[in-house]
Amino acid sequence: MVAIPKVTLNTDLNEGFCFGCGQNNPIGMKLRFVKDGETIRAEFTPHKMHQGWPGMLHGGILACLLDEAMSNIAYATGNTTMTATIDIRWRQAVKVEVPLVVTPWITRHRKKIIETASKVTLKDGTIIAEGTAKQFVAENLAEDKVKETRSHV
Repeated sequence: MVAIPKVTLNTDLNEGFCFGCGQNNPIGMKLRFVKDGETIRAEFTPHKMHQGWPGMLHGGILACLLDEAMSNIAYATGNTTMTATIDIRWRQAVKVEVPLVVTPWITRHRKKIIETASKVTLKDGTIIAEGTAKQFVAENLAEDKVKETRSHV
């Protein structure tokens, strides 16, 4: 059996500098997750500064969208996590300036590991990329602050 490391995080989100969802990060993605039935979702329109090849969205930005969504679905269920492994499958390239939707869900929940999946689609539902992740459940250094900020999803 593989030993699962103990992860402790400062989970005070009030500064808002998370690259994915922080609203105060001037170079961040500023994702806002909203409830959508049994899951959550966020919309994101990449700009030219998010490109890899000219006019095309950089794969790392797609990976960040998937990772952020999977962390946020775990967070929405009352867990603070850190990604342990992530697997991404690109289905097709996408241009910048095209609105995207990212939707995650939990596939398995154990005491110390939460397994998640997510997809990035066009607004018409065309799948751009899919991901799965295993996330360590972390201990919170800022437990009181987490309870205050958990409502962001």
